[in-house]
Amino acid sequence: MRTVTRTLSAPARIGLDLVAIPKGAQIEMDLRLESVSEGVLVSGEIVAPVEGECVRCLEPFGDSITLSLTELFAYPDSATEQTTDEDEIPRVVDEHIDLEPVIVDAVGLALPLQPLCSPDCLGLCAECGIRLAIAGSDHRHEILDPRWAGLAAKFGTGSTSNEPETRAEEARLDPNAEEK
Repeated sequence: MRTVTRTLSAPARIGLDLVAIPKGAQIEMDLRLESVSEGVLVSGEIVAPVEGECVRCLEPFGDSITLSLTELFAYPDSATEQTTDEDEIPRVVDEHIDLEPVIVDAVGLALPLQPLCSPDCLGLCAECGIRLAIAGSDHRHEILDPRWAGLAAKFGTGSTSNEPETRAEEARLDPNAEEK
């Protein structure tokens, strides 16, 4: 058994479209390598920074990811190598193991498909596109019901969507009421 602690730079961007470990980021590995009958068992933790874009508000964010890794690398001519496909299990090649494909797969599985800058991100306003987190609780848009647009234009109103309904209700209650 051998314990290995290393910090390496990411050779390329590792991850998904919206969130990934950026190229050149420092990946910290704290691994344990054990010789077993069928190969080398690698286990341990990998910690790396991630950068992404929130799917709700489209703001960039940074975070870190911690992965637990357990992978068997098969020895040449072992029973595991002979009974599995080449892409099914990694191999020991010339007494070396290549962790990059294993890390890429683990990162791809661990990262969220819909990353958020925070769990309570409110997203964007559907009307104007402003981030709701900075817009405030009083942010709203007055939308006139298109069925009342003609009356609103005739009477010069349209600041609120329920005024025509209020006038119709008043007229129903008081038939002698004058229209405004």
